[in-house]
Amino acid sequence: MVAPRRRRRSPSGPDGRPHAGGGERSARGAMASEQKAAARVSVNRPAPSPKLNAGADRINALPDHLLLEILERLDLREAVRAGALSRRWRRLPKHLSRVDLDVAHFQGATPLEAMDAFTGAAWSLLAGVPLAESSALKSLILGFYMPSPSHLSTIGRLVQDVVSLGQTECLEFCISVPSRSNTVPQLAEIGRQFMSFCRTYPVAFSWLTSLALERLAFGTSDITELIRACGRLRCLILGLCRMVDLHSTLKIDTPHSGIQELKFTFVGCMQINLISVPKLRQVVCHYCFSSYVPLHFGYVPELRNVILNSRARAWQRPFALSECLSRSASNLSSLHLGFKQQMIRILPEHPKKLTAMFRNLTSVFLWGIFNECDLNWTLFILEAAPCLTCIDLSRHSCIETPDNSAEKTNVVWEPSKDLKHLNLKLLVIHGCEDEDKVTDYVRLVMERAVWPLIIQLQDEFPCSDCNATNLDRSKADKASRRRIKERLAHGSSSFVEIII
Repeated sequence: MVAPRRRRRSPSGPDGRPHAGGGERSARGAMASEQKAAARVSVNRPAPSPKLNAGADRINALPDHLLLEILERLDLREAVRAGALSRRWRRLPKHLSRVDLDVAHFQGATPLEAMDAFTGAAWSLLAGVPLAESSALKSLILGFYMPSPSHLSTIGRLVQDVVSLGQTECLEFCISVPSRSNTVPQLAEIGRQFMSFCRTYPVAFSWLTSLALERLAFGTSDITELIRACGRLRCLILGLCRMVDLHSTLKIDTPHSGIQELKFTFVGCMQINLISVPKLRQVVCHYCFSSYVPLHFGYVPELRNVILNSRARAWQRPFALSECLSRSASNLSSLHLGFKQQMIRILPEHPKKLTAMFRNLTSVFLWGIFNECDLNWTLFILEAAPCLTCIDLSRHSCIETPDNSAEKTNVVWEPSKDLKHLNLKLLVIHGCEDEDKVTDYVRLVMERAVWPLIIQLQDEFPCSDCNATNLDRSKADKASRRRIKERLAHGSSSFVEIII
């Protein structure tokens, strides 16, 4: 038999009470354990949410800085409307650090009505901007039409009030003419109104950092005067603009300006002459209508990137890069030439004529070479640019030929047989339909590259005119690239990495 367990007695003191070290100590331990357990439960249990009254507005309960974050992510029309919700919201739009208003987002039966809505919104947002430095407007971007002097005066006064606080870091104007049926005299008059706008509000224009103009006509010296008036201007964009006299030259002579980027798209003039723009770093020129050299560089020592795109017209003829570029452009690092599958407007020339301009050139992009054209002519650039590391070219023959296009002629050039290039590492070709031309060209480049070459064979760029990326064409191009890879790998004695 198993003896029954005896109940353990707690030791007693002389008065019969339990000792403090006995049952009382056990009681304390039990209480402490319960307290620890309760503490653990309270730690793991989520804090009770604050009780909100029925119908409480959670958004209005947010602090001002979070409400401003919300407003800056809204379309500004919505931000203006939000100001009508309450007295508190009404003052918030004036504390925004960034305002971006575009007249295209405002409704109106006519451009004047749209501008009425635009200037009303601008007044609501900009009139009485706070003076406190912490809430000053840092970035202001305005896109508007040139319809009437009254609207311009409202915009000019508002902008001058904002920039007078001295805290504006970015000020951009995007100005256009709404009607596409304006005659040359009408465009010239609008151009004169714009120049008058610039002279009437010199403080506003002196703070401009970026200016985009569309469909305006200018006199011979207007652009130079404009850049000189905009002391902080870094970027100027002219789209569909023209000289009043199409036979004149657009000259820019601003030796003391800080402008860094110029972009010209469909500019009507005989030539664009950049006489002196010492801080200029990038130039983009799309479809200049000049008959010969579209762009001439003067003093541009900081120039880094040049992009020239042109679909050659019947009255245009090829030009040499040495007639376009300047010897002062010795820091040029990237050159983009686009031909839109039409006549090649660049004449190959002796590399010695380009060595001064190309001595720091590292990347060349040649886009839109029509398939029937040989590729060997591109190597005159390789020979003139000792630091070149990348050649990227695209080929395509568009089935659509625009009216007045220049006749496509093959470009012939015999590269030097003793050329050895020390830095070329990458050759990229988009479009490989003509396997023989591509294979012969790649071999020619491989023979002149001292170090192992990486060759990338890729699909054609999309063509909106003839749907170059349709499925059948893509499959044929892929098969062509594989055959080129096999031919190069089989017949090459040098190491080359071919990526499809």
